[in-house]
Formats: sequence, C-alpha cells, structure tokens
Amino acid sequence: MNKKRILVVDDEISFTRLLKLNLEQTNDYEVRVENWPEDALTAAREFRPDLVLLDVVMPRVFGGDVAARLRADAVLKATPIVFFTAAVSKTKVKEQEGVIRGYPFLAKPASVEEDIDQTERRLTKAPPARPIIPSTGKCVSSFVDGITDAPSRERTANRHEFLC
Repeated sequence: MNKKRILVVDDEISFTRLLKLNLEQTNDYEVRVENWPEDALTAAREFRPDLVLLDVVMPRVFGGDVAARLRADAVLKATPIVFFTAAVSKTKVKEQEGVIRGYPFLAKPASVEEDIDQTERRLTKAPPARPIIPSTGKCVSSFVDGITDAPSRERTANRHEFLC
C-alpha cells in the first residue's frame, strides 16, 4: 500500500514532532516536517507531498505567503493545503465545517482524529478555487481579521509585528 505524503510546515518543533509521530503511527502516511517556513517550497519540491498542513502565523514568513508560493509553482499548484492556527477557536472551525473564508482550517491544538479527518477530506477534494494571495500589509490584516475574533487578532498582532 502506498502511503500518502504529508508535508507539515510549522515553526513549533514540539508540535510538529508529535503530529508526525501520530500520523505515521497509522501506517497510512509518510510525513516530512519543515520548521522553517522560508524553506517550505524547497522541501515541497523535494518531497512532492499529497497534502500540506500549514501553520498560519509563523515568524519570518506568514503561512499565506508560503501557500502563495506553493500555488505559484507549476508542479505543486494543485497540492491541497490545510491551514493550522491557534488564532482561531475550535468552535469557529466547527461552525464553519472546517472551512473559513474558503480555506480548510484546523484549530490548534487538534486531536489526532481531527488531523486525520481533515487530512483525508482534503486528499479526496480539489484545491479551493480562490487564489491564495501573498500577504502584504492590509492583505495580512484582512486575512487574519477573517479567521479570528478580536482578542485573538490583538494577541497575534502583538506577537508578530508584520501583521499590520
């Protein structure tokens, strides 16, 4: 049986180690982790994932920018992406059936069952029709505004100055 290849891009090393371990224990997935968002495109080109699990808020490179780079690559543009973030509540994700502003989302921390469920759903669906636009100024603020509540936005903006 061919294992599905998943690239996890997140700056939290302990989170990615645990996620990799949990997914690989199912024997259904081969997981590669990239903790440096600026290296995600190179990792994806080498690994050729079936799915990318991507953190939204990371230092140095915003997750939306990583997604835009993946979408701009001729080989990777159809690879499904599921966003991970602690900036949105599990309640909001559940209310929106796992899709916020047209993008598939998981709220951190997610259970192994939630990870696998969202992974399997995205592996059987086409990527979203909406283009993923690189973040610059207002775009980043607008994207974060659309996925978070006011207190989460304030915490996120205070932690990461590049978010308008």
